[in-house]
Amino acid sequence: MQKPLLAVLVSSALFSLNTQAADLVQVYKQALANDATYSSARAALVAGQEKAVQGRAGLLPTISASGQQMKNNGEGALDKVNYKDKDYYNGVVQVQLTQPLFRWANWEGYQQAKLSAAASEAVFAQAQQDVILRVAQAYFDVLTAQDNLTTTQAQKVATTEQLASAKRNFEVGTQTITDTHEAQAAYDLVVAQEFAALNDLEVKRTALRQIIGDVPGTLAPLRTGVTIASPQPGTLEPWVSAAEEQNYGVTGAKLNVEVAKREISRQRAGHMPTLDLVANSTRATATGANNGGINKNNAIGLSWSVPIFNGFAITSKVRESIALEDKARTDLEASRRQAAQTARQAFLGVNSGLAQVKALEAAEVSSKSALESNKLGYQVGVRINIDVLNAQRQLYSTQKDLSKARYDTIMNGLRLKSAAGSLKEEDLEPINALLQH
Repeated sequence: MQKPLLAVLVSSALFSLNTQAADLVQVYKQALANDATYSSARAALVAGQEKAVQGRAGLLPTISASGQQMKNNGEGALDKVNYKDKDYYNGVVQVQLTQPLFRWANWEGYQQAKLSAAASEAVFAQAQQDVILRVAQAYFDVLTAQDNLTTTQAQKVATTEQLASAKRNFEVGTQTITDTHEAQAAYDLVVAQEFAALNDLEVKRTALRQIIGDVPGTLAPLRTGVTIASPQPGTLEPWVSAAEEQNYGVTGAKLNVEVAKREISRQRAGHMPTLDLVANSTRATATGANNGGINKNNAIGLSWSVPIFNGFAITSKVRESIALEDKARTDLEASRRQAAQTARQAFLGVNSGLAQVKALEAAEVSSKSALESNKLGYQVGVRINIDVLNAQRQLYSTQKDLSKARYDTIMNGLRLKSAAGSLKEEDLEPINALLQH
């Protein structure tokens, strides 16, 4: 039952091998069109931009119209005995314009609204960077899983050959049954690893599908022997400084501090007088034998209000706003520290990754030489079967580590730019050039 199941897993994992391989930029464009998280951020941006319009409305005039139409029914006395019905209609229509002249709370609310709109733009810019990171991570996770599967299958082929050789040598009496058992154990282990690699590949492809909204086809892999560029500038301090000032999370936190400062002023405005310009036009109509007619009236003037006492509510709100401003400043400092820490980790990750790649490339060459030497020694009888199997495992383990080190180094380079607030779609092009199209 293992062979049919294995065939199904292989078919599922490599379903689109005959189609044109998609590169990183193509997958990223799919994500822009279909990623639900990015679409949500884009809608939040549109909603946030309306804050400025809403805040400005508090400074502009308001015009309203009101009116009523009433039917009146009553009786009037002609003398002490006789009464006469009195039915009539009256109505009032009024149009009023109010223009704020001095409302400090409205002015501060408008400034807050503009800051909130800018904060929503910073949040969206961060979302744009996040989608680049998520797509790249999911893309390279799939490539890592594919490399692991390819390496495991190559190890399986080599182990199968070694098992067959051990069985032949045992049959002719040149080796013991121990060699056969060791080769069989190694083969069983690599079969189990192949199932795990197939499952991991499906999981990683599903994760990429969640982002791009479709079943991913074949992905373009890294070209053999690619050279990954070092970060520029090549020192840590400029990246940390950029992260502390330009990171979009830090930018949003700065804007939140300004909003909190404006909120203090807006709450203090509760102690201030207000002044409005008011103009209205009224038209009253009435029908009836004794009170029929039309009356019109136009008026313009100033309306003011001076708060005297409100139960200490405004004073309490001012204290609350001061505390919230202190919280916003603390959050800003936390954001700066987090951005700087992310930049440091990413910078060190790139540089250590480059060194690791170089060391693993040398280790791969050495592992290949060691495997060939052990195979030759096995043939002439100076090495045993387990030596060859160990050399094979060492080579394939080194190849897996090398592949992952390259992907991790590339991702750390993207994270470094994201921490510094400079990651853009164009930064995918150099990475895309490293792929085998």
